[in-house]
Amino acid sequence: MPKFTGMSTQEAIHLRNGGKDAHGNLPEHAISDGQGNPCRHCLQMIAKGEEFLIFSHRPFDSCQPYAEQGPVFLHANSCQAYEALDAEADSLPPVLEDSPRYLLRGYDANERIVYGSGTLTETNQIVETANHLLTRKEISFVHVRSATNNCWQARIDLAKTD
Repeated sequence: MPKFTGMSTQEAIHLRNGGKDAHGNLPEHAISDGQGNPCRHCLQMIAKGEEFLIFSHRPFDSCQPYAEQGPVFLHANSCQAYEALDAEADSLPPVLEDSPRYLLRGYDANERIVYGSGTLTETNQIVETANHLLTRKEISFVHVRSATNNCWQARIDLAKTD
């Protein structure tokens, strides 16, 4: 089963407390118009009228050529990390219900793209496609990205079973 996660709580706190983003800039502040502002921490949409941060995010531990980064959003006020929510294993985070398709791409243990793993995926096929990609021994995790803007949405790992 896939496990969806957003950005870490540690990084969210860092940015909310005036920390710099992946480009070394302070996050920008904005007010949501209620249209297409997904929080990458709680993986919920940012409601109309709520303040949010815009910043450059690199969802990788290492700085290397395959460590893509780009603009993402975060609730300006504290929100609970998605991975801590009581979500069904086969359900999608709410932010992934905003578009008809996404780009899924597999990465190896060294955070390098596994060539040939990228696929445009219909939203209702994300869980099935992620499960298929994660059965490949060379793929350690999968990123979900916007099909139109390539913005990072979430990470998918195999859920640990007891």
